[in-house]
Amino acid sequence: MLQPIDLSQFPELPPEVVKAFADMQFELSVERAARQHEQAVVAEKDVFITDLKELIEKLEGQVQEYRRTKFGPKSEKLDPAQMELALEDLETAIAETQARIAAVEEKMASSTLSPCKAASPRKERKARVLPANLPRVERVIEPLSIACPCGCGDMVRIGED
Repeated sequence: MLQPIDLSQFPELPPEVVKAFADMQFELSVERAARQHEQAVVAEKDVFITDLKELIEKLEGQVQEYRRTKFGPKSEKLDPAQMELALEDLETAIAETQARIAAVEEKMASSTLSPCKAASPRKERKARVLPANLPRVERVIEPLSIACPCGCGDMVRIGED
């Protein structure tokens, strides 16, 4: 980081230049602070991303183990007591993972990060109104025959009795 320049070493500078220089130094310090804040936010997001990736890997492993235990080949099937034991182990692992998910969600909620765009509710779309000067044409296309093709009687217009 550069040392700030002491303008007292240059007494012959006009006051406009000194003021412009001071303004530029202030803007530079504001930009540096903003950049440091952005770097901190990026680092915090990186931590969240690594936590979530680890959690995803753990969940995928649990799903694979559950499938192997539940739907494994017949030659590798376990007796019912052994199957219950394996499923209990998986249930405890799932409970631990759910606790970890809750901790990550709580950490994300208490974070200083701005909320995701996806979390904000979407605005309801409104149908566009056609221009008033647009001509409106109603066309009724009559069938060649009003006899029903299946032979159940005559066809009628929808909305008429």
